[in-house]
Parts: sequence; structure tokens; C-alpha cells
Amino acid sequence: MKEKHVKMKKSYNDKIFDIINVLLMCILVVIFVWPLWFIVIASFSDPNEVWLGHVLLLPKGFTTIAYQAVAEYGDIWIGYRNTILYTVVGTLVNMVLTICAAYPLARKDFMPRNILMFFFMLTMYFSGGLIPTYLVVNNLHLTNTFWAMIIPGAISIYNVIITRTYFINSIPKSLEEAAELDGANTFQLLIKVVLPLSKPILAVIGLYYAVGHWNDFYTALIYINDKSLLPLQSFLRDLLMSNKMSMANMQGLDAAAMEAKMQLAQTLKYSVIIVSTVPVLCIYPFIQKYFVKGVMIGSVKG
Repeated sequence: MKEKHVKMKKSYNDKIFDIINVLLMCILVVIFVWPLWFIVIASFSDPNEVWLGHVLLLPKGFTTIAYQAVAEYGDIWIGYRNTILYTVVGTLVNMVLTICAAYPLARKDFMPRNILMFFFMLTMYFSGGLIPTYLVVNNLHLTNTFWAMIIPGAISIYNVIITRTYFINSIPKSLEEAAELDGANTFQLLIKVVLPLSKPILAVIGLYYAVGHWNDFYTALIYINDKSLLPLQSFLRDLLMSNKMSMANMQGLDAAAMEAKMQLAQTLKYSVIIVSTVPVLCIYPFIQKYFVKGVMIGSVKG
């Protein structure tokens, strides 16, 4: 009877734990999901309803006026084109350089790997700073060019370390030795054995690099003056700034026009967020199955 009572008591405690756990998860879902949902519904709501604070769970006065204002800003399509090019080309360059750096550092027969690893690690803690970096980029004649958005951040030492650790811990040494006995050289070993087994970590660092390029406006702010080379984020920033400037110069407008302008500015920032984030969100489901595994395995120190 006593054992039965203990089992019942444990079962009751487990139920209490499950209830508390579910409640906490629901609270966290509300905390993290509701702001994102609010951005979506606010971008499709009547600016007046958003301005008055009537939008909470569903759109009020469904309209696409904010998206029309973004679409009418013609430069945004130049920004989309440039950002897609920067993201695709930049991510390819990042991946090639990261793999080429991480694989030799993961091989024990590569003698200078410890020395090179020391210098790589040194760059994570010390840098020349903004002005010396700009002078280097300028002297290489990269300013106001396509490559100014690619070359200065062509490799992340953090991602090199993660990839190197994955190669060491997740690629069986016996498999490499078997491939070498079959006559595979180092390049064939990398392409035909290591990379096919490294899809999780490649998906993770590829996403890191792609999101970094997609959201990058600071590099353009420093190195790019040519309007035809600016990325999407720069044009969206200019759109918001120009809207604020037009709000500051509304002396000649009547009260109704001023109110409409202020209300549009309220919903415009939500539509800008959606326009800039949806393409990246569409990529995530395709690599979700690799993401957790890649982060966990690649983060193990080795």
C-alpha cells in the first residue's frame, strides 16, 4: 500500500509539473509570438485604428496602403536586387573561405595548424578599428564597388572554429583513412566525404552568413555612396527617414492631411519590417531539420 501511495504521489507531482510547464510555455509563446503577430496585423490595418490603439489581435479596417507606399518608393526594387546579389555571392564566398580554412585546421597532419589557429583567434580579440579598416579598403580601390560589401567581412573566425570543431568531432577518422586507401587525395576527400557528411553545420553557418548579408546596412553606410549599389536595408532606412522629414515639414497642410500623414508613418514602419524579414523567414523551414543538430554538435569544444 505504501508503494502504491508513493507511485500515486509521484503521478500527482508529475501532473502538477506538466500543468505548470504548459502554463509557462503558453506565457512564453504570448511574450514572443504576439509582438510578431502584432507587426503583421498592424501593417494591414487602417492607420487610424493603429494610431488609436484599437488593433490587438486582428486587423482593423483591412488595407494595404502602407505596402503601397513602400512599393511606390521605386528605389526599393534596386535595393532588393542588390541585397539578393550581396546575399547570394557573399554567402558563397563566406562558405568557400570558411571551409578552406576550417578543414586544414581540423587535420592533425597539417603541421602549422596550431600557429595559424593562434593568429586566427587573435583577430577575434584585437582589430585595427574602423579608420584603419576604411583606409585599407579605400587603398584597395574597393569603395563604391560591389566587392566592398563582400570582401571586408568575407570570413568569420567564429564560424571557422565551429566548422573546424564539427569536422574534428563528427567526421570519423576511419572513414577518411578508408578513402585515402582507395586513392582519394585531400581535395577529393573534402568534396566527396567530408562535405556530404557536414550538411548540418554547413546549413547553420550558411544561414548565419546569409542573414548577416541580408540585414547589413552598416557596411554600405561606410563604403558605398553610389545609390545604385545600396542594399535594401539602406533604402528602407531612407524611406523611414524621408517620411519623418516630410512629417517635420507639414506647415502647409491642413489638420486632416497632417493627421493622415502621421497615421501612415505609424503603419509604414510595420510594413517595412515585414518587407525586410519575410524573405529570410522563408528560407528557415528548408534548413530547420539541420539547424539544432548543427549548432549543438558544432558548439562542442575540441
